[in-house]
Amino acid sequence: MDLNSFGELLTPAGQSALLAAQTLTPCEVDFLPHFQKLSREFPRELARAALEIAILRGEAIKKFPSAQQMYFTRAALQQATSFEVSTYRAARFHEFEQVFDLGCSIGGDTLALAAITQVTGLDLDPLRLAMAQTNLQNLGYHANFLQVDLRSPLPFTPAGRLPSALFFDPARRTDHRRIFSVKDYQPPLTQVHKWLSTYPAIGVKISPGVKLEELAEYDCEIEFISLNGELKEAVLWFGPLKTAVKRATILPGPFSVTKVQWPAVTEQLSEPLGYLFEPDAAILRAGLVQNLAAQLGAHQLDPDIAYLTAEEQVDTPFARVWEIEAWFPFQLKRLRAYLRERNVGQVIVKKRGSPLQPEVLIRDLRIKGDQHRTIFLTHLSGKPIVIVAFSP
Repeated sequence: MDLNSFGELLTPAGQSALLAAQTLTPCEVDFLPHFQKLSREFPRELARAALEIAILRGEAIKKFPSAQQMYFTRAALQQATSFEVSTYRAARFHEFEQVFDLGCSIGGDTLALAAITQVTGLDLDPLRLAMAQTNLQNLGYHANFLQVDLRSPLPFTPAGRLPSALFFDPARRTDHRRIFSVKDYQPPLTQVHKWLSTYPAIGVKISPGVKLEELAEYDCEIEFISLNGELKEAVLWFGPLKTAVKRATILPGPFSVTKVQWPAVTEQLSEPLGYLFEPDAAILRAGLVQNLAAQLGAHQLDPDIAYLTAEEQVDTPFARVWEIEAWFPFQLKRLRAYLRERNVGQVIVKKRGSPLQPEVLIRDLRIKGDQHRTIFLTHLSGKPIVIVAFSP
């Protein structure tokens, strides 16, 4: 879709085409028959644009509760932050009189920021800017928008009683290919150095798979955020926005663990006790397993394994918990016999530090029965063990 097609889509005829497209409840795999149907009633380019938006709106509902009132490109939707995450993130800017959303795209983060402060969105792509402006208008919010190449000097100066802040979302995809190094982002992360002297308060959205050694030159907090147990993104917080060295945040909540919140446990290892804890992905990525262990009164099984164990069950948003039924050194025959004796025929296999493939183990167990268990393949002080536990 180009800017002209989007403009046509906003006309009464375009809105009629979009309504007709949405009535089809279309999906990408059925694009051709839906397109042929719409083309009988509307001009082909208008039908194509309407169908693209209708398909993307259906996919976007997972990220945006108001997706049916919004406009997207596929690449922009893929990179967009879920509404729950952007709303949480925006709250950190609540003390700032104005925020500049650098690389605003179709306005997903601009929406969240506009709910708490004055915001200006900047992007180089005129189509995405037009979509962002329409998205905010449709949802009852206001923001200013500027077409800017972020590699050039920013076209404004700080103003107001409180300092302004920046939120930077560099492009991490080119030609449908993901970019993994912060040096290759568009613009690269080094652009932050040019802004910090004037705007010390900066938040930057980056990939959660970032190589931490690439961040060594940046004096910032790094926060890893998971939503419903899935690691979603990382954020760098500079200047007055920085509140810790590392942070793991779990949504919904929010619930956070920081590097300075609890003292770390140093290699306090234990055999499996009454309960097994599997830390959330954000805890793992932030390297805060020992901090979580201190909070739970738990121990690691192995210094290189992230499973924790404790005598008592502790309800926590930071980890899933299982009740341990038994554990022993891993032997296939022994595990098979143990499960058969208890009429266990269905198992979920989880692993850390084991070379075994779960699907291969399930096949080799050859068990039948109506009982369920969760099997953990892991290490105890470097030696392979199996833990049998009740599913949560």
